[in-house]
Amino acid sequence: MHDIRTIRDNPESFDAALARRGLAPAAQSVLAIDDSRKSAIASLQVMQEKRNAISKEVGQAKAAKDEPRAQALMAEVAALKDAMQQADDVQKAAIAELDIVLAAIPNLPLAEVPNGPDETANVEHHQFGAKRSYDFTPRQHFEIGEQLSQMDFETAAKLSGSRFVVLKGHLARLERAIGQFMLDMHTQHHGYTEINPPLLVGDDAMFGTAQLPKFFDDQFAVSDNKWLIPTAEVPLTNLVRELILPEGELPLRFTALTPCFRREAGSAGRDTRGMLRQHQFSKVELVSITTPEASLEEHERMLSCAEAVLKALDLHYRVVTLCTGDMGFASQKTYDIEVWMPGQDAYREISSCSVCGDFQARRMNTRYRPNDEKTFGKGPRFVHTLNGSGTAVGRALIAVMETWQNGDGTVTVPPALRPYMGGIETIEAAN
Repeated sequence: MHDIRTIRDNPESFDAALARRGLAPAAQSVLAIDDSRKSAIASLQVMQEKRNAISKEVGQAKAAKDEPRAQALMAEVAALKDAMQQADDVQKAAIAELDIVLAAIPNLPLAEVPNGPDETANVEHHQFGAKRSYDFTPRQHFEIGEQLSQMDFETAAKLSGSRFVVLKGHLARLERAIGQFMLDMHTQHHGYTEINPPLLVGDDAMFGTAQLPKFFDDQFAVSDNKWLIPTAEVPLTNLVRELILPEGELPLRFTALTPCFRREAGSAGRDTRGMLRQHQFSKVELVSITTPEASLEEHERMLSCAEAVLKALDLHYRVVTLCTGDMGFASQKTYDIEVWMPGQDAYREISSCSVCGDFQARRMNTRYRPNDEKTFGKGPRFVHTLNGSGTAVGRALIAVMETWQNGDGTVTVPPALRPYMGGIETIEAAN
């Protein structure tokens, strides 16, 4: 959500930032709605003062036993009351319209974000490792999993339809191992607090992190105005909803391993085979709540925490800075980590780390009280929020299977995961 005062003070820069996202100017139309609100408020104040003055005259007329004048003045008061109600209705309608319009406008990109219309304009930041060479043609993960008889899409389709999978045996355990390994790394080495959040959230939580109303069609709704979470970002970030935090408590860093649910409404025909794009998947999420001055440094830190997972699994990847046309709705700046998938001969996103500034904080009304009132003034300030995948568990499973596959169809378990696999070093076909 945007601050209307910032738009009013800098309408040209606001529209210029929207243009970088490929969007039409919005400042003039937004300010016109706000002008209607301000005009209604001004009219209410004038009428309130007039009503108060006339009410005194009514008392004076009655004291003077001038009943005709008192009745005329009372009629004026009644007419003012009706006019005030109409002005109040205009004000409330303007506020509601302003909220709807502002909620539909995405966050503004930081100056250092590269301009561009889509993913073709993303800029590579750095790489880790190198592509492995094989003395055989690498298979895709679903070919490996089906040959091992531990990845079953046909049965999943009978149970739930397309974009689901049933994992069995050691592959099921490997996915669980990956999630546990990530959680342990982030809690024991990176300072995140593990949270086990609800998987169902309300409208306010989904609005707070900007899944609603923009991405309504991508969500799974259930009864009683509840939603299955599309990412643990939603409950984790909303842990601080409507709070004023002491600065000394910041930064707050949360992590969770949860199932996630997405309709993938805009992905028809894309990645229909395999586990890459599913309606249900597991992900380890990272969320930070911090001060405006620390948020960019926290962004770099979060990226390094996500990278540490892939380094420990010895997976080749690259980090790219998303351009203005490819970054998410709530983001000011986003790094994507793209892991190399040998079977697909392509890089695929496995983590997205974003700094959102105060965009979500304004929607959640989450603030903090600064220690330094001389610099920042009295009163609370909005926090900055960040979120990132640390990482997507299903995609990490795919990357491990394709990277660590062997010519005989088996998969070597990365050393970092073996303690979580009971010492198993190789996954072989089920008996």
